[in-house]
Amino acid sequence: MSAWLSGHNERVDIDAFVTAHRPIWDRLEHLLKNRSSLTGDQVDELVDLYQRVSTHLSIVRSSSTDAMLIGRLSALVARARSAVTGAHAPAWREFIRFFTVSFPVVAYRARWWWLATSVAFLAVSWVLAAWVAANPDVQAAIATPEEITQLVEHDFADYYSEDPAASFASHVWVNNAWVSAQVIIYAILLGIPIPLILWSNAANLGVIAGLMSSRDKLDIFFGLITPHGLLELTAVFLAAAAGMRLGWTVISPGRRRRAEVLAEQGRAVMSVALGLVVVLFVSGLIEAFVTPSGLPTAVRVGIGVLALGAFLAYVIVFGRRALRDDETGDVERAPDVAPTA
Repeated sequence: MSAWLSGHNERVDIDAFVTAHRPIWDRLEHLLKNRSSLTGDQVDELVDLYQRVSTHLSIVRSSSTDAMLIGRLSALVARARSAVTGAHAPAWREFIRFFTVSFPVVAYRARWWWLATSVAFLAVSWVLAAWVAANPDVQAAIATPEEITQLVEHDFADYYSEDPAASFASHVWVNNAWVSAQVIIYAILLGIPIPLILWSNAANLGVIAGLMSSRDKLDIFFGLITPHGLLELTAVFLAAAAGMRLGWTVISPGRRRRAEVLAEQGRAVMSVALGLVVVLFVSGLIEAFVTPSGLPTAVRVGIGVLALGAFLAYVIVFGRRALRDDETGDVERAPDVAPTA
């Protein structure tokens, strides 16, 4: 089996493939026809065969134009899926699978897009900040000296403490979730508008950093933005990376059909969207309760670094493990439930 998977870039010898795996397909059909009287071991076998035949279908779709074979396997997988998922799995099992497999593996698979997005965003912000800080004429074009003083001395810091913490946390969570949702939605347009959204946010961050730097207030800027910003921006970068990756895989689907790639990557993007709801909730709590607190700056920044480190470690550990198990995070790939007798 591993030989078939490792050779996915080469055209599969369909005749040999069918000869090798027809007994498995026939056995699955037999179990489906007699599923009302299956023993516990046979139910477990049915689930295992369903997963294997789902993999066979994916291989055939990407390597063959044999409509009859694809149709037969598609029908077989659909019948098996109906039998396997007919029982309702406990909600806690689905919840655990999502956060230990589906979400982290999708994030891990998008890691290079994620990294490139992060580097590009931070580079743009840094260049704009340096440009604004070094050019009084640019500062004058942005705001009057009085307005800049008001921003630097009061507004920037007051923003984090002017509302009750619980209300502020809710507001921040909704706002950040909306930014990420916009990025996810624009994935429908092949991710083309996403760089514009990132540019807008990078420009805002760079301009504020430049104005703070021009008045020697970078310590306040980083002391307030870092605790929550590390995790918050990382989440936005992941959402953007997933959206742009979807667009690119549709533009360049390789040997697979565009409709198939779009469906698979679309489900992956939705996994990212759901997972980031929790990540942005944690970021909002930090922004509401830690950022404006009276804790020393080093402690507040340390909490932000720990939150980011925990999130990245979670994605790497669980994502890499799921990838080794050949998981994709695609809900169509394998059942979420294993029925028992």
